[in-house]
Amino acid sequence: DRIDMEELYGRYEAAMVLSAAGDALGYKNGEWEICRSGRDIQRELRNMGGIQAIHVKPPYWIVSDDTVMHLATSEAMTGCKAPSKGELYREIARKYKECMNDMAYRSPGVTTLSETSQLRPDDPDWKRGCRLPFKSSGGGCGAAMRSMCVGLRYPSENELRDLVAVSVEAGRMTHHNPTGYLGSLTSALFTSYAIRGKSPREWGAGLMSVLPLAKEYIISQAFYVDENLQAWGYFNNKWQTYLTQKGLLDGRRDPLADRTDADERDSFYTSLSFDGVGGASGHDAPMIAYDAILQAGKNWGELCKRAMFHGGDSDSTGVIAACCYGAMYGYQGVPEGNYKDIEYHDRLVHEAKKLFHLAQLEKHRRKGQDQA
Repeated sequence: DRIDMEELYGRYEAAMVLSAAGDALGYKNGEWEICRSGRDIQRELRNMGGIQAIHVKPPYWIVSDDTVMHLATSEAMTGCKAPSKGELYREIARKYKECMNDMAYRSPGVTTLSETSQLRPDDPDWKRGCRLPFKSSGGGCGAAMRSMCVGLRYPSENELRDLVAVSVEAGRMTHHNPTGYLGSLTSALFTSYAIRGKSPREWGAGLMSVLPLAKEYIISQAFYVDENLQAWGYFNNKWQTYLTQKGLLDGRRDPLADRTDADERDSFYTSLSFDGVGGASGHDAPMIAYDAILQAGKNWGELCKRAMFHGGDSDSTGVIAACCYGAMYGYQGVPEGNYKDIEYHDRLVHEAKKLFHLAQLEKHRRKGQDQA
């Protein structure tokens, strides 16, 4: 159905473009990313005239490293001509190294910088060139904030194993620790659920059912398996605790409205975090984004308040939440000024188009196989 296809493409475009808007809004050229008080950020926002009045464009609202790396992930997937996964991983590593030239004023993480410098994508053996050793300190959010496009590339249930493999491998190129790369998997998975129209109340339960597949994948790869399995519990337990607390473990009911103010939210997000900065780790960046999506529904302003304007790593939670919002609702309720002149707008639209076509081609290919 042509109308449905147009509507679906519109959501692909909004997912990519709004992800950058969420990033730029949460980042505010680094000022809001490092501010530890949601109340102060929201006061400043009110003085600017609120979300409606914000015109997101350079030089005052540039995107951070999150969007630069999200584009790198996407451009690797859409630009890779070879069908093999190994070639895809080499292309992702290549793009990650390349995009490090575009990090001035964008605050890339220390782990990401040090690990990308060690990748060797031109090594004919991708496992040697694109995989780095396990890292006990690799649990940051740098993998989670750049993999939503993996969910747009592999959106359907029967592509789940591809989604798991690509999000895990792309994630552990810089964050070889389950807390880091399972964040990459979560962002990709939630975006695939969003584009598929799965109710957000079911996403958390869906994640818990997919984690064993990810563990199976890690074991099958025979690479630092013991270290990964020893560190596996933290991510799993944090999500189990959060979903239990919210009554979302079985995915059958919407959570209760939390009606929190900015200080209460900051304190709740801090309680989810690894070291006191909500959204700075692989487990809690997608968790805070998810919490914001559940509480905000179709209200963009409310989503921004919860995912972009809090006292934690607000660009990383913002980039994930806004991508899922766009994947579900398109541009509904979003002031044009928030996104139409966003930095890299044309590249984001171009990637949305290519991801959409690749996903549709895959769907038709599988349909043909089933009929044969």
